[in-house]
Amino acid sequence: MNFLTGSTGFLGSHIGAELLRRQQETIFFIRRNRAMSGKERLEKMLDWHDVGRVQRAKAHVVEGELEDLGLVLVSRLPQGIDRIIHCASDTSFSERNRKRVWTANVDTLKDLLDFAVQSRISSFIHISTAYAAGKRRGSCSEEPIEQEEFFNVYEEAKAAAEKMLLYRCGDEGIPLLVIRPSIVYGHSRTGRTFRFNALYYPVKTALFLRKIFAEDIRERGGVKAAAAGVSLEKGGTIRLPLRIDVGENEGVNLIPVDFFVRAFFAILEDSSNGGIYHIVNSKQTRIADIIDWTQNQFKLKGIQACSADEFKKMPRNSLEQLFERYLEAYSPYMKDRRIFLTDKSHPILKRHGIVCPQFDTDMFQRCMSYAVEKDWASLSVRMNVF
Repeated sequence: MNFLTGSTGFLGSHIGAELLRRQQETIFFIRRNRAMSGKERLEKMLDWHDVGRVQRAKAHVVEGELEDLGLVLVSRLPQGIDRIIHCASDTSFSERNRKRVWTANVDTLKDLLDFAVQSRISSFIHISTAYAAGKRRGSCSEEPIEQEEFFNVYEEAKAAAEKMLLYRCGDEGIPLLVIRPSIVYGHSRTGRTFRFNALYYPVKTALFLRKIFAEDIRERGGVKAAAAGVSLEKGGTIRLPLRIDVGENEGVNLIPVDFFVRAFFAILEDSSNGGIYHIVNSKQTRIADIIDWTQNQFKLKGIQACSADEFKKMPRNSLEQLFERYLEAYSPYMKDRRIFLTDKSHPILKRHGIVCPQFDTDMFQRCMSYAVEKDWASLSVRMNVF
């Protein structure tokens, strides 16, 4: 029987739904919220994933908070759990949330590991992130992390969690499987998702600026737009004088969620002894390309990818300063120089015939069209899933 944490989160919910489709008995650890019980939240999540009623018979709910996990594990879990899949995570990058992020991503592991030892589970699967590699350039291997500098508290906490797991599981003889995905977006064929952060946020920010300046031009004479150097061109195109610092423009590593799920279960099937595996794209996506695709799809002009040297020659204008504030948390990823090696994961995926779809202009259009259709609103909020 599986014990799954983070089961109403983005990756956790996809893993949980697939476990049920594979007829695997699974306990879903879920907190209740003001509007719904844990069971009601699970039902809504499974509705979204279109999991059949017969398959849902394998699902069991245990309610609780991560902070109270120790008490829950001792008093309310049934016997027979042989595998833990730990997806629960606080993904905030903000330093002001350090205590909350550290509690969720590191401190709660102690109780989960104590339970794993006491229950003599057969394996512990931990969803980490490729970006736990921290502040570095070049190759990042599928090995334990030695880096001590990080771009944000999320990366730092994920690295600390890995170290704790490797030490304790190694000491207790528990096979540990660490999965490190890169940036995950919606379904490759439909664009479907209920989480519009990461890849989506910079695009959404640019469209927000487009909207407020277009309204200013059309409804208020364009005084604010003119002051910011923004203009309306033929066909409704908005020109935003906006340079974006992309460093040396190595690009970002993007994978669709359906590829992540297929890769996860292939690695799970072939790695009974555990190990550390990257689930990533073999090809980086240049930020300059994302900028071009954004402008082509949404009637924008004037946005340019540039290096930090450009701002030494000409300081940021007011619009660029505003955009930079909005995107501060994502800035390191827009200038990322990390390359994630797949010496371990690639042979497994090749054996299973699994190839990551490339993120091209068609994929971008599909994902962003879906986001616009859903008004960029997190369905998790509408559904009260989180």
